[in-house]
Amino acid sequence: MSHAEAYADPGTPLEQSRRRFMATATVVLGGMVGLVVGIPVIASTIPSQELLSSSGKDWSPLDPTEVAKIKGNTDPVKIFFKHKVQDGYLPASMVEDYVWGVPMTPAQYDQMKAQRADLFQDKGGEVGYPDEIYVVPLGFVVFSSICPHLGCKFNWVQDKKVFLCPCHGSEFKEDGDHIAGPAARGLDPLPLRDESGKAEVIWIRYKAAIADRVIISYS
Repeated sequence: MSHAEAYADPGTPLEQSRRRFMATATVVLGGMVGLVVGIPVIASTIPSQELLSSSGKDWSPLDPTEVAKIKGNTDPVKIFFKHKVQDGYLPASMVEDYVWGVPMTPAQYDQMKAQRADLFQDKGGEVGYPDEIYVVPLGFVVFSSICPHLGCKFNWVQDKKVFLCPCHGSEFKEDGDHIAGPAARGLDPLPLRDESGKAEVIWIRYKAAIADRVIISYS
């Protein structure tokens, strides 16, 4: 039999069955090896929830010049600061952001506690820091500058005395209470402290578009 004829010969039924078995076994074995190797590789590229919740959980100083504007002021003040950002497994870097400082007397803070009771209810650690929202010597509270609807940056509208998100029209009162638009909750507060006369915050990113206040990361 010539070489061409040998390659064309399908062989006996037994030989054909053996070839099919070997081909199938090779594919299955290769898939199992790929799965075993691939799972750890894929898992290693996805930051764990523990990594997200712990990365950059640091106190960041607020700009003292802008903090000084709050004294004697009755309107919210945009306050810039720098905080550490950990993007996956890349080296950490410092980025500039801003928060909204809202002047409040102790009486106004007590009123906010009554109007925004959700901030002070124990819901399994979704907030977890009510005592750090307001520091009496500082005389203000701090809200994240990110709208809880879909993550846009909102602004203070002086003539209407409301925070307004330009993306989808959500509106909030000075104390962050939601009054209009598609946002599912009020503005998100940030922990605040007085460290040797300097105001510091912890930057937190919350999950958007839901009623509960769920922490995604501290960077």
